[in-house]
Amino acid sequence: MGIEIGELAARLGGREIEGDAAFVVEDVAGLEGGGPRDLGFLRSASHASALAESSLGAVIAPEGVDVGGRPVIRSPLPNLDFARATGWLRPAVRPPAGIHPSAVVAGDAKVDPSAAVGALAVVESGATIGAETVLGARVVVGAGTTVGRSCWLHAGALVREGCVLGDRVILQPGAAIGGDGFGYEFNERGEHEKVPQVGNVVLEDDVEVGANSTVDRARLGTTRIGRGTKIDNLVMVGHNVRIGEHGILISQTGVAGTSTLGDRVILMAQSGVGGHIEIGDGSFIGARGGVIEDLPPGSRVWGFPSIPERAWHRSMSVFAKLPEIVRRLRALEKRARTDEDGS
Repeated sequence: MGIEIGELAARLGGREIEGDAAFVVEDVAGLEGGGPRDLGFLRSASHASALAESSLGAVIAPEGVDVGGRPVIRSPLPNLDFARATGWLRPAVRPPAGIHPSAVVAGDAKVDPSAAVGALAVVESGATIGAETVLGARVVVGAGTTVGRSCWLHAGALVREGCVLGDRVILQPGAAIGGDGFGYEFNERGEHEKVPQVGNVVLEDDVEVGANSTVDRARLGTTRIGRGTKIDNLVMVGHNVRIGEHGILISQTGVAGTSTLGDRVILMAQSGVGGHIEIGDGSFIGARGGVIEDLPPGSRVWGFPSIPERAWHRSMSVFAKLPEIVRRLRALEKRARTDEDGS
């Protein structure tokens, strides 16, 4: 149905408008492929030339960027404001409330009447599904598990027995919550003997877990992911890990068992945290970083083993010069040998 630019600006907190405030946008699009009723955005003036060739009807852009006379919402945070506008112009289509005929729901499970349970989903004994929560196709919610309000568990997600999901939790397809932690001991015969994992997992409010990521249940007690933390695809969180609020774990990251991450910790892609490590609030671990010792709050580290960011950048600058350094060193060694034999 579309939204007037003026209304969008008001929803975004009263952003300044240039041009026709009554201009109606019907969809969102990138700079390429957008049409005359589509809304786009520019992060900075460096994209102005691409906008000049675009058919977009309106944009969200920073102050001072030339938009070619289009209606524009001026924003200090154009990417964020465009994301919010996308949510209004393309709202997620929530399935209707009710339980699909092919779903299997235990007789003593509690499913709020406003919840939606999809095809072939399973809700086991004693589980509780909160109001307006969506369980997609083939989702499995284990015995005694609690799922809060307005959650969305996409197709194939799994939450094993006894786990707790807060409100507005999102599990992307294939996410597995509450699988056994990896624990074995050598027995008297030198064989691997499994250590029972009898704890659970708690995902606090507004946590999101990406596709095919795993959060293991605790051996004893709880593996806990703090409020607002976002976990990307293909991430592994080990047993008894505790992650604070509003953290970010990017794809292919791994956190070994019993480690603790403070609030607002960022782990970039393919980084790893060893077992029994403590990382302080506000720390940043660069891509492919390996943390094998505790980090104080506010740390910024790169590399394996991880070192402070500035030291890592200096090391990388030297690394690029190593072939020339080796060549010069060999020349000096040759000269020294020549000087020693007097020739």
